[in-house]
Amino acid sequence: MSAIESPGADDCCSHAATERPAPDPNWLRAARQARTLSWISLAWMTIEGAVGLFAGVVAGSAGLIGWALSSAVEGLASVIVIWRFTGSRTLSESSERRARKAVAISFWLLAPYVAAEAIDKLRTGSDAEETVLGIALTAASLIVMPVLGKAKHRLGARLGSGATAGEGTQNLLCAYLAAAVLIGLVVNALWSWWWLDPIAGLVVAVVAVREGRAAWRGEDCC
Repeated sequence: MSAIESPGADDCCSHAATERPAPDPNWLRAARQARTLSWISLAWMTIEGAVGLFAGVVAGSAGLIGWALSSAVEGLASVIVIWRFTGSRTLSESSERRARKAVAISFWLLAPYVAAEAIDKLRTGSDAEETVLGIALTAASLIVMPVLGKAKHRLGARLGSGATAGEGTQNLLCAYLAAAVLIGLVVNALWSWWWLDPIAGLVVAVVAVREGRAAWRGEDCC
């Protein structure tokens, strides 16, 4: 066989090095779903933050204001996952590692803020006015956030993506915070138990630190 007909060893190695397995269509579909859910979460967090901040200022509710402002940190996790599954980064393991650690950091940004709000409320003993808008918004979040959070946990497991699962955990924490604020608003309106909301906030802050550590280690996707 002539030299022209028989490729050399270097050519074989070069060909093998450039070959890539075809992406799994089901995996790519799940990645698109994760990105879509993150866009939905980002839109919801924007509305939730703006409306919640308005309602909190009108009612003078530190818990509601803190919950609304925490939406910015939770929205950051959505932006990170959108970045992760856009363009060439979709199939990049290094992008997944960076996104996973960035989501973990967003947990650690959320925890001290929630804790500071809770401690300040315990210290001042602030008593918020009744707010129908705040109650309606937090009740809606209790419906929307668990659905998004659980869906992202399932997608995170399918994709092996700690970033996606971590964002789902943040959605669930948002629901826990909404429950704490809602209970605080209702109970305070009925019996003036103003201290219930900040105590629940401290519990959520502790959970956020623990979940951030798990996300950093990549444990969320399992």
